[in-house]
Amino acid sequence: MKNSKRAKRHPRIMRSLVALRRAIANFRGHGRTIALVPTMGALHEGHFSLVRRAQNRADCVVVSIFVNPTQFAPHEDLATYPRTFAADVAALADRQVDLVWAPSVRTMYPDGFATRVVPAGPAAVGLEDASRPHFFAGVATVVAKLLIQCEPDIALFGEKDYQQLKVLTQLGRDLGLKTRIVGAPIVRERDGLALSSRNSYFSPAERQSAPLLYRALKQAAAKIEAGAAVAETLKEAREAIMRAGLQVDYFEARNADTLEPLQGSGGEPIRLLAAVRIGTTRLIDNIAV
Repeated sequence: MKNSKRAKRHPRIMRSLVALRRAIANFRGHGRTIALVPTMGALHEGHFSLVRRAQNRADCVVVSIFVNPTQFAPHEDLATYPRTFAADVAALADRQVDLVWAPSVRTMYPDGFATRVVPAGPAAVGLEDASRPHFFAGVATVVAKLLIQCEPDIALFGEKDYQQLKVLTQLGRDLGLKTRIVGAPIVRERDGLALSSRNSYFSPAERQSAPLLYRALKQAAAKIEAGAAVAETLKEAREAIMRAGLQVDYFEARNADTLEPLQGSGGEPIRLLAAVRIGTTRLIDNIAV
């Protein structure tokens, strides 16, 4: 593993596949293991927690920065998604990341690109996919490309996007990829709000309301764990959120492994997953029971 006391240096920034493959071959030629942290930039402490975990588990850490257009619908925020590349690279230099893979859209999706990965299973369970039917095909396609390009031993993803984590775990298993998909705990603000690049969209008043979702998830989880009826608990949580002025997309209890609806026979691992809208911003979160 990497020596944490080595001198700070700027990470190498790769923008072409030729340069990236040469760098990866050099890592491999020296017998080094590789961890990948895929991001869309606008980095925050949640991303940096993934970098630290990657450094603890591999010799070399690659962070990809690519705002993937194929996971945005026409009405979503591709044009306004925060882009802070210079600050991101400076922060990664502070954290001694080895390499930044920053391809252009043309590099990732050249003229004539015609292949997509269209996942099913946990990608089609009526959560994120219900309101964003385009999303997981875009994510699965770009992540498959990143794993092929960077050839990592492990790739790290945060549990905030829990359904995405399950989709990508299934993708790696179904395609027989050598990369192991590793999930990492959600990083939160002191008031419980899950860190997200989109939190910068909140107005001051909206930011004050945002932690309500996590509080509702915690309260519902505690009730279910204490034996309360799941359906009634979820109904009460949705009503409380709506009374606070937030719009509920979903607030569900699912099997934590498959994301399918609970069977009701008891003994299943349970994950509560929710999405709400605060003003024009969509907030997702989840919690284990």
